[in-house]
Amino acid sequence: MQTRFAFGPSSAPLAHGDAARRPPSRTPSRGGTRGRAAGGVGEPDALLVLDIETVPDAALLPPEWPADRFPKNAWHRIVAISSVTADILRCGDGREGYAVTACRSGGRKDWGEARLLDAFWRFFEAGRYRVVTWNGRAFDMPTILARSMIHGIDAPAWFRRGTKWDGYRHRFALDWHTDLMDATSEHGAAPRMTLGEAAAALGLPGKLGEHGSEVAAMMAAGEADRVRAYCETDCINLFALYLRWAHLTGRADAASHDRAILDLADYLGRERGARPHLGRFRDAWTAMADGRAMIGPLASARGGPPVTEGDAIDR
Repeated sequence: MQTRFAFGPSSAPLAHGDAARRPPSRTPSRGGTRGRAAGGVGEPDALLVLDIETVPDAALLPPEWPADRFPKNAWHRIVAISSVTADILRCGDGREGYAVTACRSGGRKDWGEARLLDAFWRFFEAGRYRVVTWNGRAFDMPTILARSMIHGIDAPAWFRRGTKWDGYRHRFALDWHTDLMDATSEHGAAPRMTLGEAAAALGLPGKLGEHGSEVAAMMAAGEADRVRAYCETDCINLFALYLRWAHLTGRADAASHDRAILDLADYLGRERGARPHLGRFRDAWTAMADGRAMIGPLASARGGPPVTEGDAIDR
């Protein structure tokens, strides 16, 4: 039996036997090349901007555990794994561009946790991703790993890729795993922001009504689709934040940042018919009083020509 994970660059789900399949390559604009060709074997060639939603596992949560205290990682049951994926386009000057390939939730809403996790790891092994999270070092990834261990699911790619000093598990190896909450706080030297606070600071919609504290109630009410949509919009906020952080740190120049932002907005607009929550996110973004703060200002602000909709990533 195939276990599928609809978590890739198209609506076609990824099967166990599809491990060698990669997203179709694109023609990068302005001289970029895909990461594998330019960076050598083993280097991440795509972003996996990841978020999960969980509910307490009643079978593991101790009865004396206070209701207002956050459960330990292993006591969370994962009900949604969502992501934005994007190709990394490497430029000749060592900088990067990013081209959105998908915003998806894994599996189907009726899948159990074990099936969801097994399919996630098979999908993960099939690509070579730079993982981007918000508090992912403390919550998302330890929870995914703990629950995988409970279900007897292996995840060798997470532990074996990279080198002794450079890989997914190393806090400062940001080419492999960028926990953006940790990175923007200078690894704990400054107070950490919530995802919503960071989104508001950069003119992003943030939450569109739902909150993580409501996930258990939504699942109990049979609203798994709503949970998955909420998780996806968190990923969109996080991807846009990563683009601005990539510009801040010199990974991407102003024009590459602007093209990626326009590419994201274009993707959300194209998907709105089939997935209305993506259209609502785009509308909320552009309707904000300072919404233009995230769409296309950087190149012109630095004295270069502004990037317009016609300059979005080539399809």
